[in-house]
Amino acid sequence: MKKHLILLCVLAFSASLHVVAQSIRKQIESHPELSANNYLAYPAPSGKLTPAPSGYLPVYLSHYGRHGSRYLIHAQQYLRPIETLQRADSAGVLTNEGKEVLKKLRLMYTESYKRWGELTLLGAQQHQQIARRMYNRFPSVFRDSVWVDAKSTDVIRCILSMENELQELIRHNPRLRIRHDASAHDMYYMNQSDKKLSHQKDSSAVKNTIDEWAKRNIDTQPLMSRLFKDKEYVAKKVDASQLTFDLFSLASIVQNSEIRHSLSLYNLFTPEELYRLWQRSNAWWYLRYASAPQSGGNQPFSQRNLLRKIITDADSCLALPHPGATLRFGHDTMVMPLTCLLNLNNSDIRVSDIDSLVLKGWSSTRIVPMAANIQFVFYKNPKRPKDDVLVKVLLNEEEVTLPLPKTSTPYYYKWSDFKKYYLAKLNAYRG
Repeated sequence: MKKHLILLCVLAFSASLHVVAQSIRKQIESHPELSANNYLAYPAPSGKLTPAPSGYLPVYLSHYGRHGSRYLIHAQQYLRPIETLQRADSAGVLTNEGKEVLKKLRLMYTESYKRWGELTLLGAQQHQQIARRMYNRFPSVFRDSVWVDAKSTDVIRCILSMENELQELIRHNPRLRIRHDASAHDMYYMNQSDKKLSHQKDSSAVKNTIDEWAKRNIDTQPLMSRLFKDKEYVAKKVDASQLTFDLFSLASIVQNSEIRHSLSLYNLFTPEELYRLWQRSNAWWYLRYASAPQSGGNQPFSQRNLLRKIITDADSCLALPHPGATLRFGHDTMVMPLTCLLNLNNSDIRVSDIDSLVLKGWSSTRIVPMAANIQFVFYKNPKRPKDDVLVKVLLNEEEVTLPLPKTSTPYYYKWSDFKKYYLAKLNAYRG
């Protein structure tokens, strides 16, 4: 009887994993833009937040956020596929669909010319909207003339993201006192570089894992046949894998600029192709920035200085009568490992078989869209100042679980438990 129950449980668990995989596939089929992973334009949050325990009010907000929607970083990301298609067109081997794609790529190149990696109009709007929701959700944090301390990496798209949020906050409360800076002085925690961890994530083990998976799962020939008339030309003159990945990146990035209103490249791909390309990108993020064994299992600790800074800043601010807010603006390559270091929503998984990522529901799309952000919201009971300080964490403005002892209210954790757990985790790391 006991064995029978265990078997039923295993079967039920297996069935649930299958549903997770099918769910992601169906979501991409219905909404192709979800295949974009870190190129996904910031999705609007649900707006649902669990009320704080009786008597508690938000008093301080700490934040690390990615810049908003941008263009592709390098001109070559546009030019390489354009040149490949132009050569084929000159040779008379482009299909009508290939000619249409080339026309669209030229329009995209014109829009993005000399704006490589820069914030788009949509990116600016995303940060204005995030600030507006932040202010409306937690008005007691931004009341009167409290200080808002903001720092950015020294990359222009991050600086402009910061300024758009600050301008929106000032619009709602002109009395706010703002400090803002972007300096190499702060990069030891804002954009930490770790030679050992960088070497591990760039290792041959990581590259081989991705390449071997792609060879098994991504068939580029159907796409090539839709673009080119001559198979022999493709075999001799076209790097089919590179062109496929370039076109997928371009299809993904369109949603982040104003040209999204007039063209799309998603009709170039079948739903199955988009799903497979999403899987490859999802695995790339996991192998390089999460706890993948192939990259040493410790990549999230690249953000150890950032997490320590978040903790020490919070303690310093919470000692003040009106703490205000601390805002930080950087990159997806910080948000992803920080999310895993914190193990938000059980994101800190360790799997050897990257096919199992989908079965476990691990999705980089949900973690690092454009303008991705982590907010730490702190609560006190003003009538009972000796009561525990509570903290709630939002990932992309949605409540998440932490690996901490639960309180009577879901998503709210004791700040003392937070510090004890994460400082012990950081102190145990030997880099």
